[in-house]
Amino acid sequence: MANDTVLWSVDKRGVATVTLNRPQVNNAYDGDLIAGLHAAMDALGREASLRIVVLKGNGRHFQAGADLAWISGVATQSPRENEAVSRLTAEAIRRLDTCPVPTLALIQGGCFGGGTGIAAACDVVVASEDAIFSISETRWGLMAGIILPQLCQAMGLRQVRRYALTGERFGAHDARRLGLVHEVCPTGGLEEAGNRIVEAALMNAPAATTATKLRSLAAARAFVDDGELRDLIDEHARTRQQDEAREGLASFREKRKPAWYPSG
Repeated sequence: MANDTVLWSVDKRGVATVTLNRPQVNNAYDGDLIAGLHAAMDALGREASLRIVVLKGNGRHFQAGADLAWISGVATQSPRENEAVSRLTAEAIRRLDTCPVPTLALIQGGCFGGGTGIAAACDVVVASEDAIFSISETRWGLMAGIILPQLCQAMGLRQVRRYALTGERFGAHDARRLGLVHEVCPTGGLEEAGNRIVEAALMNAPAATTATKLRSLAAARAFVDDGELRDLIDEHARTRQQDEAREGLASFREKRKPAWYPSG
């Protein structure tokens, strides 16, 4: 099954493949892609034979974060409309995080902003050697609030305090050292590496696997409850409409340094 921005299918083994499909903008997310992710998860939730979900990005890059041209348009809408956009985004991440079957992200090229949140929300992450990561929201006057719980679980607070506050880029081997990535494979080797992990997961009992995943989240206090989710959504939506976001997005459009960069 497919829509324009997200493709999904399930093979006879119960292995689902979900592919982000906006390669012309490096799979940057917009409203359609978020809706496509929800539609994919709705459809896969009806698959009784589902055993594992493999998440990919079509083209050269896995996922380049938010489509900043789209974000600029969203920011001009009402606070209620901004909150609705943030809620759909946050709920997509939470659904991926708590998906009852194992999830595997295969990452090539750029994985920025929200892409790092998608990676952190998956159970297993394999990156090719050409992968580049960045928690980049603050560069544009935005903030990564709705993915910070998952990033802190994956990387640890100490590392998030560096990379979310500097926006620095880091490569696949650093991402593995930091805990965001489990395995690095040669460029072009994602399918082979992914198949090996899928085969390992298929050897395990389905109900026991689901119970183990959900109990692990509970034991680590890693569930985002409704109250915390409301706070994350509210802050995420409000930040998008503040002066720093307007200036950051303008600097992106105009290909210049933002006003807060020291001029001296």
